[in-house]
Amino acid sequence: ASCGVTARKMAAFLQWRRFVFFDKETVKDPADNGKNFSLPVGISACDSGRGHIVLGDMDGQIWFLLRSLQLSSFQAYKLRVTHLFQLKQHSILVSVGQDEHGINPLVKVWNLDKRDSGNPLCTRIFPAIPGNKPTEVSCISVHENLNFMAIGFTDGSVVLTKGDITRDRHSKTLTLHEGSCPITGLAFRQAGKVTHLFVATLEKVQCYTLSVREYPRADLDTHGCALRCSALTDPSQDSQFIVAGDECVYLYQPDERGPCFAFEGHKLLAHWHRGYLLLLTRDSKSPNKSDFGSREASPTEKQLLTIYDLDNKFIAYSAAFDDIVDVLAEWGSLYILTRDGKMSVLQEKDTQTKLEMLFKKNLFVMAINLAKSQHLDSDGLSEIFRQYGDHLYVKGDHDGAIQQYIRTIGKLEPSYVIRKFLDAQRIHNLTAYLQALHRQSLANADHTTLLLNCYTKLKDSSKLEEFIKSSEGEVHFDVEIAIKVLRQAGYHHHAIFLAERHAHHEWYLKIQLEDLKNYQEALRYIGRLPFEQAESNMKRYGKTLMHHVPEETTLLLKGLCTDYQPGQDLPDTASLTHPSANKANAEEFIPVFANNPRELRAFLEHMTEVEPQSSRGVYDTLLELRLQDWAHEQDPAKKSSLREAALSLLTSDCTVFDKALVLCQMHNFREGVLYLYEKGKLYQQIMHYHMQNEEYGKVVEACQRYGEQEACLWEQALGYFARKEEDCKAYISEVLLHIDRNNLMPPLLVVQTLAHNSTATLSVIKDYLVNKLQREGEQIQEDERKIQQYRQETAQLRADIQELRTSAKIFQKTKCSMCNSPLELPSVHFLCSHSFHQHCFESYAESEAECPTCTPDNRKVMDMLRVQDQKRDLHEHFTRQLRCSNDGFSVVADYFGRGVFNKLTLITDPPGGKPGSSSLEADLQRDLLIHTKRNA
Repeated sequence: ASCGVTARKMAAFLQWRRFVFFDKETVKDPADNGKNFSLPVGISACDSGRGHIVLGDMDGQIWFLLRSLQLSSFQAYKLRVTHLFQLKQHSILVSVGQDEHGINPLVKVWNLDKRDSGNPLCTRIFPAIPGNKPTEVSCISVHENLNFMAIGFTDGSVVLTKGDITRDRHSKTLTLHEGSCPITGLAFRQAGKVTHLFVATLEKVQCYTLSVREYPRADLDTHGCALRCSALTDPSQDSQFIVAGDECVYLYQPDERGPCFAFEGHKLLAHWHRGYLLLLTRDSKSPNKSDFGSREASPTEKQLLTIYDLDNKFIAYSAAFDDIVDVLAEWGSLYILTRDGKMSVLQEKDTQTKLEMLFKKNLFVMAINLAKSQHLDSDGLSEIFRQYGDHLYVKGDHDGAIQQYIRTIGKLEPSYVIRKFLDAQRIHNLTAYLQALHRQSLANADHTTLLLNCYTKLKDSSKLEEFIKSSEGEVHFDVEIAIKVLRQAGYHHHAIFLAERHAHHEWYLKIQLEDLKNYQEALRYIGRLPFEQAESNMKRYGKTLMHHVPEETTLLLKGLCTDYQPGQDLPDTASLTHPSANKANAEEFIPVFANNPRELRAFLEHMTEVEPQSSRGVYDTLLELRLQDWAHEQDPAKKSSLREAALSLLTSDCTVFDKALVLCQMHNFREGVLYLYEKGKLYQQIMHYHMQNEEYGKVVEACQRYGEQEACLWEQALGYFARKEEDCKAYISEVLLHIDRNNLMPPLLVVQTLAHNSTATLSVIKDYLVNKLQREGEQIQEDERKIQQYRQETAQLRADIQELRTSAKIFQKTKCSMCNSPLELPSVHFLCSHSFHQHCFESYAESEAECPTCTPDNRKVMDMLRVQDQKRDLHEHFTRQLRCSNDGFSVVADYFGRGVFNKLTLITDPPGGKPGSSSLEADLQRDLLIHTKRNA
């Protein structure tokens, strides 16, 4: 079985591809005209780190080679240097050598940052002796934390120094391992706070746990390796211990053996560098040497250096060399030291160059693995996937190609892939790509449309349902686009599922009503929506629903306009009687009932009962419906009931006046028309209505009821009866009686009005004219009597004035007109026969020239004269009054009475003459005017 496993591994190894991912160059000496660089003679040990290569020779010197190829040395031992260990994180160098002949190895610890007489400072020297018997040192390893140092010997012993290895006082040394087989390899492994030490011999591989006080040991394998044929991988590779045997290379964990690789050949050297395993093997054509001291090679021996990439399973470099001393990693490259004193460098090619080499050989899988191991960015990886996909597409492997293209999502433009798979035979591949595009939420509306079309073309209902029924957080597509595509393809139930799940109410209702004709379900869906959305959708689809399910739609509208509670299929009747805050305007839904008057009537009556404050449009529409029913009803009892219902609406004052009046006129609803005329104080319209219907009694009755508000009604009634050819003497007599009683028309106008009636005789107006003439005669007699009286008073005034002018005035007043006390000198007398104490006059008089008692009346008269004087020129006002008045003679007489047509001269001061006599004359004229006005 073991042979079978080995054979299989060997066969796998033989299949590993070989590449040249390293460029080899011979190091030239810059100071010697480009000749090959020469190493010191007799190199016995070497190591690298901290920016230099460290060499030890057979003369006891330690050499430092810098990157600039400058060499420097110091004498470390008197005889020779056998081992060197350069720490990578500290400037500490540990060396093993001999200062005297015999078996007496000395360990020296050097601090390279400190100097002693120009040389590195040696901080510690101690002999490397296990127990009391001297033996040769075979290998050495130092922990990077400077707390552990392990020395392996050829007698199978391992000495461990614990503590600060740079000082004697702070460390202690103990024998950790004893055996009979030489120690060939040591390596420290740090994982968190646990420290392990791997120990390799020619026959065994063991591991010690140093973080536990008893240092427990684990035996990992029963075969070992030669000297320098072990190494430790990077932490990225889990810090595994590599043991390179002649048949296989094994990797070990602290507690078990890991994978192994069948790399045959006699191993001379094993190193680990940046994910690569370096193996130096003796060329199979060379003579075999398997002794412990295999590192000593003959001058003509050919050696094969191979660099393996264990993760990606390929050989990165392989070449033959002559007698290699060691391979060291420093400055990002590998330096190969040979016995002939030459030094070669292997420089790794950059990642892009390596990938191009793989592309040329169509090794895309290997290129992808390499890119991942080199931590190439996502853009670089995407380009590899694209090229790999193109390669597979050209080969005809469309399934494989689409898998690679899926890995480019997010980097590669989707249209690049979609164009390749639009053929009907590749619709499965296109579907897979579009699904992946949606899963990563990178699909646009076109991609969603295309994917759904693919599902429908394939008639893959299961995939379609899986796609649309993904959870809310996994929706990676435009839902509205998906609904449109599914609806167009005839997958109405899938479209409805999406619309309902993602609250696309409009699409849900559109599909239910237009495609599935499921009106009941659409109505129930609206009843479950929030108020605003239910309201808007009922406005949009109400007519359709009303046409097919009128009763249910009416019930929902009642709830929507009174007390809407979402979540119920349909509101019950009891809940509709309690209004709430969520109420729609019922007037806005009236057009929904365009072809359903019965439901409209029930809806409006419900609204007026539950919502008395409904808009006027609701009452207007209900009035129109009731009037229509009244007009078409034949049953007298029902007709009377409908008439009362219509009148109740009119008297509720909830209707719009103009609309209600038009409706009543359209339906010839007499009671309503008259009620509205009276409500609007349109009394003349009431008259005309009765006149049109030739209701003579109603005409007179209207005049009696509304004549006080509009006197012209009697005149219109007289004109109406005068134009009638029928015998209307009784009505004319009644109208004339009222006109005569209130003096509404001049007699001449009455006669002219009745002259149009051929049936009216003089006897109709005989009594009216006799009464009118009799009153006119009495008025004339009264006017003549007043004229005679005014003439007598005027003559008396003239006589008084003349007497004042010609005779002396005797003042016989004995009492003051103001305080009614006996007069005492000094006193003031006026021609108007008023006398005052001087102190009373001075206290109350506003002017020295006017009597305080007569002044108010005089001023009133003067104001009236002044107003008349101002109104003389108001021609426009006079013309307008004359045109608008029914009795123009009265207007003209009124203006004559005001003196508008007289030129009145108001004398205040005489133009000349003596002041005394002129003043007296003016006062007399003014008193005459005042007296005349007062009597009038």
